Amino acid sequence: MSAPKQTPSQTVGPYFAYGLTARQYNYPHTSIADGSMAGEDVEGERIRVEGRVLDGDGMPIPDAMIEIWQADSQGRFAHPADPRNSNAGFTGFGRFGTGTDPKNRFIFDTIKPGSVTSGEAPNLNVIVFMRGLLTHVYTRIYFADEDAANAVDPVLSSVPEDRRGTLVAARHGNTYRLDIRMQGDDETVFFDV
Repeated sequence: MSAPKQTPSQTVGPYFAYGLTARQYNYPHTSIADGSMAGEDVEGERIRVEGRVLDGDGMPIPDAMIEIWQADSQGRFAHPADPRNSNAGFTGFGRFGTGTDPKNRFIFDTIKPGSVTSGEAPNLNVIVFMRGLLTHVYTRIYFADEDAANAVDPVLSSVPEDRRGTLVAARHGNTYRLDIRMQGDDETVFFDV
């Protein structure tokens, strides 16, 4: 008798491409989010956030999905639990499948978030899904040009100083760039939630 085959409940991928990033992979149904997060009516500095998800050998992972959630430029979330009324046209939520880009990047066109609370640096909350990863992982992306805020951010400050760089995206024009390294040298810091 042969061993039973894995079912979708036993592995993260590749099912997330079909169900969560359908439009990007040209499946014939809609998705609730993609990499374009800010319409023309949304207030704030327009930025692009991009990078690759790399394996332990530094090779790009072609079938990862990155999900981000962020505050608007005023530090307000588009969520009923945030009573401050977020930017009406800004959801703050995006998904991107690395297999849809020729360089296996994730790319988000969004606005730069504001600080949610005093003492917290602007950041993006990030979830990484990929084949072979039985449970998705959580991390953050901070911005290199926010030195003063980064220095006092309680989450970033809880990370050993020599590892903080794995969470900070470098700025090049209006683009912030950060690779997410799943393991190996300069492995990205991941958080328990």
